[in-house]
Amino acid sequence: MDVLSDLLHRAHARNATVRQLIQRPPWALAFTGAPPLTVVAALGGHASVRLDDAGVTPVRLAPGDIALIGGPHAHTIADSPATPPQAVIHGDRKHVVGGEGAAGVGAAGAQRSLGPRTYGDGLPGATIMLRGACELRGEVGVRLLRMLPPLAVVPSGPRTRAALDLLAAEVARDEPGQDAVLHRLLDLVLVLALRAWCAGPEAPLPSWHGALADPAVGEALRLLHDRPAHRWTVAELAAGAGMSRAAFAARFKSMVGEPPLTYLTGWRMALGADLLSDTDATVAAVAREVGYEDAFAFSVAFKRAHGASPSAWRRRTR
Repeated sequence: MDVLSDLLHRAHARNATVRQLIQRPPWALAFTGAPPLTVVAALGGHASVRLDDAGVTPVRLAPGDIALIGGPHAHTIADSPATPPQAVIHGDRKHVVGGEGAAGVGAAGAQRSLGPRTYGDGLPGATIMLRGACELRGEVGVRLLRMLPPLAVVPSGPRTRAALDLLAAEVARDEPGQDAVLHRLLDLVLVLALRAWCAGPEAPLPSWHGALADPAVGEALRLLHDRPAHRWTVAELAAGAGMSRAAFAARFKSMVGEPPLTYLTGWRMALGADLLSDTDATVAAVAREVGYEDAFAFSVAFKRAHGASPSAWRRRTR
């Protein structure tokens, strides 16, 4: 399994929501309490996306464009960057700005629940958007989010547009199993968007991403992700890559930014952190799962990486 696929698989999105936004200009919706990853797509008409807390220039979306918001940033989706919010949405609650009986955005009299899947009137001339929000799992999710800036735009393309059309068609339905279909289609849109964005010329990618295209280093990264608990040596990785030990070690460090076994340790620590958070396995069992026969050695390495012992990490993250 390649590194990007492994990250996406292990950081599998959960608690995902997908909503369709249908609005006629002028309109602006502010979203607070956002999860770590948000996908915004324009289906019909143009829209702008601006972050309210990151000092990032607003972006404009044409039909088929996708915006990826990496991090829990409050953001506003609007017809224009200058349009003030008409409503603030937090989770599944809508607070009308200046609505009847409202003393302010958060006044109880201004709260209304959103509809099941769609917010807006659907009249001619309206902009049609999709907004998907999801959480990512643990430290592996953190590694995935490091690939993204606060706001990234993926231009419309045939693959992403086809996936968006499927997602939009499903949002409009109300049938058994719909949540499962929506989550899988959102995953598909996310993977296609990430792949398209990573292929762009301006993507500030982590060093290992460029190394994936290298036959030797890319193969070594695949081996480390396929078998993280194996007792790898640089010599064994070099043999798998078809290179001498010294040449492979120098090439790996040059392309990835750190030696092979340092990369492996960081990956093991990320996997161990998520096992501690998500399972009831003992520290010794987690240590064995990520390649440490000695729980003490694992604990020392874990505290060095995360600033807390495995037991303290488990209590804190739960």
